[in-house]
Amino acid sequence: MPTQPRVSIPGSERALPAQAVRVGTPHADSEVQVTLRLRPRRALQPQALNAEAAPLTRAEFAASYGASPDDLHAVENFAHDHGLTMQESSLERRTVVLSGPLDAVEEAFGVKLHTYRLAGSESLSPEGADEFRGRSGSVSVPADLAGIIEGVFGLDDRPQARPQFRYAEVPGMEAFTGAGSAVVAGAVMPAAASAAGFSPVTLARAYGYPDAFDGSGQTVAIIELGGGYRKSDLTAYFRSLGLPTPKVTAVGVNGARNKPDGNPNSADGEVMLDIEVVGATAPGAHIAVYFAPNTDAGFLNAVTQATHDHARSPSVISISWGSPESGWTAQAMSAMTQAFQEAALLGVTVLCAAGDNGSGDGAGDGLAHADFPASSPYATGCGGTRLTLNGTAIASETVWNNPGHGATGGGVSAVFPIPDYQNGAGVPPSINPGAQPGRGVPDVSGVADPQTGYRVRVDGVETVIGGTSAVSPLWAGLVARLNQARSAAGSPPLGFLNPRLYTLARAGHVTRDIVQGDNGGYAARPGWDACTGLGSPDGAALLAALGS
Repeated sequence: MPTQPRVSIPGSERALPAQAVRVGTPHADSEVQVTLRLRPRRALQPQALNAEAAPLTRAEFAASYGASPDDLHAVENFAHDHGLTMQESSLERRTVVLSGPLDAVEEAFGVKLHTYRLAGSESLSPEGADEFRGRSGSVSVPADLAGIIEGVFGLDDRPQARPQFRYAEVPGMEAFTGAGSAVVAGAVMPAAASAAGFSPVTLARAYGYPDAFDGSGQTVAIIELGGGYRKSDLTAYFRSLGLPTPKVTAVGVNGARNKPDGNPNSADGEVMLDIEVVGATAPGAHIAVYFAPNTDAGFLNAVTQATHDHARSPSVISISWGSPESGWTAQAMSAMTQAFQEAALLGVTVLCAAGDNGSGDGAGDGLAHADFPASSPYATGCGGTRLTLNGTAIASETVWNNPGHGATGGGVSAVFPIPDYQNGAGVPPSINPGAQPGRGVPDVSGVADPQTGYRVRVDGVETVIGGTSAVSPLWAGLVARLNQARSAAGSPPLGFLNPRLYTLARAGHVTRDIVQGDNGGYAARPGWDACTGLGSPDGAALLAALGS
């Protein structure tokens, strides 16, 4: 049989990190699992995402925008021809998961896979160094599948994202930053010995969350790429707040599961922070935690599974993981953005942390970087502030920037153009050479400075955590309450939040405008800015504005 011509998947090009050292090659018959993203039956329509559009049902979405059975059949034939096994397929999610021996996978997708060790500042793993299966160059498929397969993920299994949280620090102690620093157990300080923090319940009151609603009838999805939680910790934490323990469901994706390791310096801190903030700010909501491997495939599959989950039907997704846009392939950013667009069509709000390393986002190259997926135009990016309270009243709120101890991310995307909803918002050009215009990040903000952070419980330790990781679940709790209010009034869920927020902001203040501080490259100002977006929550104002 003559060899078929092959075509490269657009945007699949990937370079190895500068500090990657080849240390070997996986065995030829070692198992490799890959995720394919197929084209939709018809192109997703951005105009369908205006604030007044009624959300589609999941059945309506599948019929209009799912993959076609003919395309799936073509992929099945491709898998058979290359000795690969169909592990999973979903027309609705446009997803096929294949597995097979390394040599068969390499031949099928035109790649060579090797084992590398990544050390130093470029590592996204908590140990500070990691071995991963990697590739360079592009991915290719037979020409008859050109256009059918839009993306191939999982060939390269290097860590894709980092958790955007930081523990409060005390003099003489180095705390885990969530950005890959090597730490020792015990770096987490008990709350009594660390900086003063706030209960999420106190923060909900300070930010005016409507008391008449608690998120009942809503499901909040949380995406986690590592770590886990213990029921005993949740029970003890919510008992201390005088709240019932929320209903929490762990959902495994691509073989991952709830897997706490007992070390609060690990990703357990992210998982517990997210659950506890949502559970305290929307105590009536159901929480579904989607655990996935920290790879481009795992991250994407977690989001699409949450979006299309018929059993739990979340109305809001909280994501506290990310990394600079420069660390993603174009196909991965495109697929994730399309997944967020699908969520919008289904009436699901997506909230993403904007990063904890200032305008440079920890890239270390002296340039400004926006954090993805917060920079996706179909996500609501969440920046960070420093907050002081007088009782439960806000005394002051400024941009979070504590030199040497973190600062809110934010800036101008190098990938995505300015979306329609940001026209007139005053998004500046990038501060990088060339002054390129682009999507401005973040859209909203909330307290993130760990020195004025959140009192939580992680692996048996009561402590204080901050970071923009906390802001995504903080806003998720508010959205759950607002969606409950809308449901009671016979209105659909908020869904894609940004068009509403920017429209309401032009008409009057529906958030608390933050006007003091900077994140290194960008400064706060009246109105939208690249540090805190439109500002921090004003729950009562938002409820009133949405009702009118």
